[in-house]
Amino acid sequence: MRKFLEIAENSFVIFSLTFFSGGFGIGTTETTPGLVPENIITLIRYFIWLTATVLVCLNWKAALRTASRNTVIWTLTALVLLSFLWSEDKMLTLLDSREVLQMTSFALYFAARFSLKDQVKLVAWTFGIGAVLSAFFAVAVPTIGQHGADHPGSWKGIYDYKNTLGSMMIIGSVAFLLLPIEQPKNRLYKWLGLGLTIALILLSTSKSALVICGLIIAFIFFYRNFRWRGKISVLFSDILIMISGCVGTFIFMNWITILTGLGKDPTLTGRTILWNFIVTKIQESPWLGYGRSAFWSKESFHGAQAGALLGNTFIAPHAHNGFLDLGLDVGFIGLSLFFISLVTTFVLALKRAYATEHSEEIWPVAFLLFLVMNNMTESYLLRLANVYWVFYMTIVFSVKQRRQISHL
Repeated sequence: MRKFLEIAENSFVIFSLTFFSGGFGIGTTETTPGLVPENIITLIRYFIWLTATVLVCLNWKAALRTASRNTVIWTLTALVLLSFLWSEDKMLTLLDSREVLQMTSFALYFAARFSLKDQVKLVAWTFGIGAVLSAFFAVAVPTIGQHGADHPGSWKGIYDYKNTLGSMMIIGSVAFLLLPIEQPKNRLYKWLGLGLTIALILLSTSKSALVICGLIIAFIFFYRNFRWRGKISVLFSDILIMISGCVGTFIFMNWITILTGLGKDPTLTGRTILWNFIVTKIQESPWLGYGRSAFWSKESFHGAQAGALLGNTFIAPHAHNGFLDLGLDVGFIGLSLFFISLVTTFVLALKRAYATEHSEEIWPVAFLLFLVMNNMTESYLLRLANVYWVFYMTIVFSVKQRRQISHL
């Protein structure tokens, strides 16, 4: 009976993470619905929310301990939930607050119930399944798993867009790379999963995903080989700063050439024009922003106004930058709370990783690096119900947890 309950709970987590990653939107595009009807998606959403909430209540002592580990993230969450009070579209913001509650309840459950080792295993399982299904649909049903005339030959798998597939496979590749090996058979699973996720990044043709994945994997190998156990070494910090400075200087001096070589234009496909517009708008409502989701709502004129700057009838759906979108939602106050949370969590994650030889302990640092890099040109932070914010909150709660014996 106990084994059955463990399998059921692990299956629920994998099912939920697949939902938050957009894996149930198979075949969904901007103009066509996916294979899973919208009413079923809604039922799944509320099933996950209700189940996670019930499990939190059943495990309320551990949940309270976990929740008390970070007050800043709760302050930010409260600010986001209350943003309907000053929102330009109060009803939309109030309704969209359900997404924040759903992500928060599941993240709290995930962090309170599972150790970092278990979390990495479940993440690997989730994106391993997602990779297999993506490869299947891309090969067997290319009209669903591949892009059409918009991006001919690019794979999107079970997700809505090639960049989404690339982004999800980055998370999967990092999880597989850091997957703890306890039995010989796990080694084969680990390297097959890593190979498949990297192959899908290449087949997605997402250049940003390929670059970010390469940088994170390089960081992990560098970290493993040059860290000093038990403390943050001055040597490591100096080397990291030196490398970052060299890379940053190189990109700054040669950015036009680099972007041209990657098939991009120097404005990042109009992103810099869009960002200048957004910065101006944030300055018009600097402290509390416009309310979650309100700035880009269908009833708002801001999206069309931003699209007009690009010289076409395009209506911008988001800022293509997660930090700017957060600034639009909750202003400088919310953005400051997020960065305080991010920096403190990163420092704690770095200290935790330094104190152990276990590979899964590097997961929080690696994911936080990915989150920052990925949100420089995409809006993958607090927009919609997404797996990025679920993982971020889980890590915020988990970096202070004591190591637990894996039950998987």
